[in-house]
Amino acid sequence: MELTKLTALELGTAIRRGEISPEEAVRSGLKAVSARDGALNSFITLTGETALEQARRMRPGADAGESPLYGVPMGFKDNICTKGVRTSCASKILGDFTPPYSAAAVERLTAAGALSLGKLNMDEFAMGSTSETSCFGPVKNPWDPGRVPGGSSGGAAAAVAAGEVWYALGSDTGGSIRQPAAYCGVTGMKPTYGTVSRYGLIAYASSLDQLGPVARSAADCAAVLDIIAGRDRRDSTCLETAAGFLSGLTGDLRGKRVGLPVQCFGEGLDGAVRAAVLAAAEVLKSRGALVEEFSLPMLDYGVPAYYIIASAEASSNLSRFDGVKYGWRAEGCRDLTELYTRTRTQGFGTEVKRRILLGTFVLSAGYYDAYYKKALQVRALIKAAFDGAFRSYDLLLTPVTPASAPRLGESLSDPLQMYLSDIYTVPVNLAGLPGLSMPCGFDGQGMPIGAQLIGPLRGDLAVLDAAHAFQLETDYHRQTPRGGDTP
Repeated sequence: MELTKLTALELGTAIRRGEISPEEAVRSGLKAVSARDGALNSFITLTGETALEQARRMRPGADAGESPLYGVPMGFKDNICTKGVRTSCASKILGDFTPPYSAAAVERLTAAGALSLGKLNMDEFAMGSTSETSCFGPVKNPWDPGRVPGGSSGGAAAAVAAGEVWYALGSDTGGSIRQPAAYCGVTGMKPTYGTVSRYGLIAYASSLDQLGPVARSAADCAAVLDIIAGRDRRDSTCLETAAGFLSGLTGDLRGKRVGLPVQCFGEGLDGAVRAAVLAAAEVLKSRGALVEEFSLPMLDYGVPAYYIIASAEASSNLSRFDGVKYGWRAEGCRDLTELYTRTRTQGFGTEVKRRILLGTFVLSAGYYDAYYKKALQVRALIKAAFDGAFRSYDLLLTPVTPASAPRLGESLSDPLQMYLSDIYTVPVNLAGLPGLSMPCGFDGQGMPIGAQLIGPLRGDLAVLDAAHAFQLETDYHRQTPRGGDTP
């Protein structure tokens, strides 16, 4: 049995049937990490020995826990707090910070029998679209190590695509789950804002951040969401959400209305991406959906509004990192002001400092009304535009990115181009909607292409079900990179 070819649910089923033990599953994942991660750099911290110890204590076969993912190895993005395990946000300034508590989602997955192989690499403080800004070095795309895996959850997507873990937990502020999922040929879900507790997620932009799963299939994502969704008293924005995402998957799209925003298929979109996403629309039609084009002009304002709001919130959230309470600090400082200045100057990377400066500027006296307030107004208009669209359509279908994965270094030399790669994903975060990236084809160089399904507020099941229907008809989600077999 080629374990790395299995979906998370298939591996979970094999464990429950007693065909394989959790310890064997962990050893298979660690073997893949040993063989591949030297080239990919997906992991920052490995916790394989701990996972093996936990696996040996787990109940085998049919006596396993209730979760269908019991005993399945996975990983956490390194901005998610894990008690007793270094959590660095891929930044020098956090150093060897080891949280004294775990995030709510970590608690729930651990209770359900998840076995974490470690913490996954990312863009520093989740600020980036390529996973190249990490102080631990860039993550490489398993389909072509000369290309980026996307960001900021690049380590999560690369590890799943390479068969190192069967699913991962990432965070999505403006596309940070969906974009790397598209670049790496896996499935990634950003739930409705508030579906998953943000307790224990180190904040980038608090009104936009949301935790979500990265896995091979939509069904895997549904199973993870069943575990991590639901109210948490430690996060006041968290919604009351009943489980049932996995059991609710039918694959029946008869009568479902799917809209294609024409603004997402115009100038700037690579031809191979356009063809693959439109082909995905035809597959949805074959499953019974009614698909048509419509206009959603407010999407054009998503990127500028997002980068003003996200940078402003980052400026506020990252002010706590000063070298005093925890993390790395500059040595030899003569006074507190010098300590703050040198610690933040030397501890933060270039992209993080760029966004802090931008956010501080738009919040400053004289510019608040001109920039930040207007961005909030645009955000409200974007949300209203989506509300209007969902009065006519059950779901929207768009590309995830304008093109497939760029080469390493290309985006860092042109930050504006990197920001524009988020053009199809950031409006979803501004409106708090659920969005999912599913693999739908390949370009001429053999690189994966992703299609994005967007649903109305709390329409997470509809999004997952549409992706599930697509994956019942196609096998893109089962394709693995060259050299992706178990070593």
